[in-house]
Amino acid sequence: MSGLCSTQAMLWQVLCLLFLVSGNTANAQTNPETSTDRPLEWIRVSDDGMHFVGRDSGRKVVLWGANYDHDDAGQLLEDYWHEHWETVVQDFQEMKALNLNVVRIHLQLAKFMDAADRPNMRNLQQLQRLVAMAEKTGLYLDVTGLGCYHKQDVPQWYDDLAEADRWNVQARFWREVANVCKTSPAVFCYDLMNEPILPGKKPETEWLAGELGGKHFVQCISLDLAGRTRTEVAQAWVKQMTSAIRQVDQDHLVTVGVIPWAHVFKGAKPLFYSPEVGEPLDFVSVHFYPKKDAVADALTALAVYDVGKPIVIEEIFPLHCGLEEADEFIKSSAKFTDGWISFYWGKTIDESEQQGDLKAAIIAKWLRYLRDNRPSALE
Repeated sequence: MSGLCSTQAMLWQVLCLLFLVSGNTANAQTNPETSTDRPLEWIRVSDDGMHFVGRDSGRKVVLWGANYDHDDAGQLLEDYWHEHWETVVQDFQEMKALNLNVVRIHLQLAKFMDAADRPNMRNLQQLQRLVAMAEKTGLYLDVTGLGCYHKQDVPQWYDDLAEADRWNVQARFWREVANVCKTSPAVFCYDLMNEPILPGKKPETEWLAGELGGKHFVQCISLDLAGRTRTEVAQAWVKQMTSAIRQVDQDHLVTVGVIPWAHVFKGAKPLFYSPEVGEPLDFVSVHFYPKKDAVADALTALAVYDVGKPIVIEEIFPLHCGLEEADEFIKSSAKFTDGWISFYWGKTIDESEQQGDLKAAIIAKWLRYLRDNRPSALE
């Protein structure tokens, strides 16, 4: 497993180093307190199980969005959403102006749980504020949880917990978050954890994978299989997390964003979307960065995750290829994919172009692509 973690670490290190750029100062283009022309409709899975549709209208919904995972200085959302709320509002307005319809936010467990049995009410209230703002802005939320991206913020009491106790805290986190989000149509889904991994035959010693640009995006859900199979551990964890959500929210969709190992190792099979593990999950979320001159390989790997449920490419960026090949991958995957979520770090197209360096130019070109290539199903 250490080899697998290293592969993912290398990918994320390149991403972090290349795109941690400055700028969160753009003025909002519309009034954040003004509702959208078309109110957000609750989203469900279609009757045939293959697409997303409006709960009442039955109209097909295609996702086109951005990960809002950090600001220009590398701060996570909870680091600045109290003192600089206006920045969050402006960024959401900027994403709306890019013709996006979904924003993936990443919530850190330590910011929502002060102790194993004590949630942080201040941050839960701020989450409620964010959900209300997203609804008024007309943007759906992919609420990804259990983050431990800044290792220095992870409390010792949490790291010291045995697996069963750690899972209980994680389940409590999800009950609290779902209780805040349960009444809003702006919440598209709950993503149980960003890229969870499991140990191999040899136990792991750290819950978090390697440091990547000061962050830990990959997390173990178990350190020791202890005689269990990886499928059995993943199945038990997914069941406990989804059950915690369903205790308070029976309506919103649930998923888990995974590393597509079939893109890394030919012949690899889905774990979290295997029949044994994935039954409680409503749709498939995978993270893809197509490689230069290998779009066909990426599409072959993606097809492995076509398991009879809607597919969302929850992370996509022309990191290892040019824009043209990324566009080819997106268009070619559209026949069996219902959403693509890229990245936004708080700079508009104009601001990126004015910065004048190569990194900003790449970002500006990609943001223009996102703005101008919104799927027709969003019209």
